[in-house]
Amino acid sequence: MKDQFQRKIDYLRISVTDRCNLRCKYCMPVEGVQWMPHESILSFEEILRLMRISTQLGFRRFRITGGEPLVRKGILDFLRESAKIPGVDDLMITTNGLLLPEMAFDLKAAGVQRVNISLDTMDPERFLDITRGGDVATVVQGVFRSLEAGLNPVKINVVVVRGFNTDELPSFLTLAKQYPLHVRFIELMPIGISSEHRADFVPIQEMKEILGLEEYVPTHDILGGGPAEYIQPKGFKGSIGFISAMSRHFCDTCNRVRLTADGKLRPCLHSKHEVSLRDALRNGTADEDIMELFAQAVWHKPAEHHMNDEALQGRRVMSQIGG
Repeated sequence: MKDQFQRKIDYLRISVTDRCNLRCKYCMPVEGVQWMPHESILSFEEILRLMRISTQLGFRRFRITGGEPLVRKGILDFLRESAKIPGVDDLMITTNGLLLPEMAFDLKAAGVQRVNISLDTMDPERFLDITRGGDVATVVQGVFRSLEAGLNPVKINVVVVRGFNTDELPSFLTLAKQYPLHVRFIELMPIGISSEHRADFVPIQEMKEILGLEEYVPTHDILGGGPAEYIQPKGFKGSIGFISAMSRHFCDTCNRVRLTADGKLRPCLHSKHEVSLRDALRNGTADEDIMELFAQAVWHKPAEHHMNDEALQGRRVMSQIGG
């Protein structure tokens, strides 16, 4: 399926919950977040129906997100059913990693092919601080458990924040050198809580200079459906990726839309425009008409985001939109 700018849209990111077992500072405030009522959240049966409909429109890549998707009861059964849908070529999950030590092998058995793990620091005290209570040792254990389970590739998402973790970038580089891990450094995006930290933004070029990688040529051998630019220095078992959402945005090649946990189809992460599919599902709307809602949302996907000019603020924080 193509939008009005002739971009091929075949990637659907699905948030299954707004709940999380962490409360990271750039994602959620310390208090005041209103959890979505249970009845507002799409059931797994409703999500599966939307996945089946979307495959008829050409969607092939599906990433399950949250909140923290692994905290939702019944997630393994849902993933098992998702993997069986004809047309689902790539089933992925993004997680904070806390539950991976006990769930990695089950995820692989359920049909999940690969996993992205959010890990902004490997320093125990820093991790405890930025997550407001998390244990980094558990996440690291989850990383290696995922490798053991055969999830491939295993990617580490590192949001780089000035004054917080820039000094750790070489340590992440070493991680990718010694293990078959794909470490992606991500520019801080001004969405919700993180919009208050524009001064902490670190551009990709500066990250490359810190790492001494500014002269390396990108490789195209790393599996991925997103916008990361990867490099694989000689002797590395893994790779280093860069996601430049701000300094050099990739909107002209964007291939995704998002489904929020409460059933809103969101064509652009930064835009407030949403199309409610939940209402259609619960009003007895036929699949053909829901396809038309999908088509309308994709067609009206904006040409580009405007995060460089303005922060996205409003009633939704990142955990409510879907990572």
